[in-house]
Amino acid sequence: MATLEIHDLHVSVEAENGPREILRGVDLTVKQGETHAIMGPNGSGKSTLAYSVAGHPKYTITSGTVTLDGEDILAMTVDERARAGLFLAMQYPVEVPGVSVSNFLRTSATAIRGEAPKLRTWVKEVKSAMEQLQMDPAFAERNVNEGFSGGEKKRHEILQLELLKPKIAILDETDSGLDVDALRQVSEGVNRVRETGEVGTLLITHYTRILRYIKPDFVHVFSNGRIAESGGAELADKLENEGYEAYSTKGGASA
Repeated sequence: MATLEIHDLHVSVEAENGPREILRGVDLTVKQGETHAIMGPNGSGKSTLAYSVAGHPKYTITSGTVTLDGEDILAMTVDERARAGLFLAMQYPVEVPGVSVSNFLRTSATAIRGEAPKLRTWVKEVKSAMEQLQMDPAFAERNVNEGFSGGEKKRHEILQLELLKPKIAILDETDSGLDVDALRQVSEGVNRVRETGEVGTLLITHYTRILRYIKPDFVHVFSNGRIAESGGAELADKLENEGYEAYSTKGGASA
């Protein structure tokens, strides 16, 4: 069983007046098959956690450890982390002009699997996944995210998730900017992956609405760069009723 272990993680970014600490000692364990929701207001450090684990160069890890199956993730390059089984769905997916969705997906699958998937099987696999996400097959020949709506970009992220089959998936505000229909389609895609029991999911969100579709096993409240409280799905209900006022974010940094 794959396990992502984050221990006493401290992360800083460069600011005008020097390094500014954002994460102040995060401890979290996500096992294959589990779904963890990280909730918190803007500026609490949720997205910083996602991008630090994924290897974004903007963030400097000053202390702490991150391991996947006992292997030091922080010693790996970004592509090595992906091949090890980490997946990040970004809040704002980027456009990749000149690269078609179909080429992007097959190249990614080849890198992850160590060999190119057989073309006939792969085409069927992609077509089936797109149908389940209600994506027009024509999107396969369009450039990655170029001219896509917000919902189309997020569906493309989940298409990658379904096809690449990572060990640990970090979904950074996947619900951001989605209408009700897109939210349902994206959530159904995440749930299909969860039902395999082969992926551990770290779902980062401000709001509880996506948790009506994706039921977490654990909920963590982020505040001021660390986890302030953890519990079961009932903690999300508490946040829905009471908000984040009980969790001070004074001194918090960037999201």
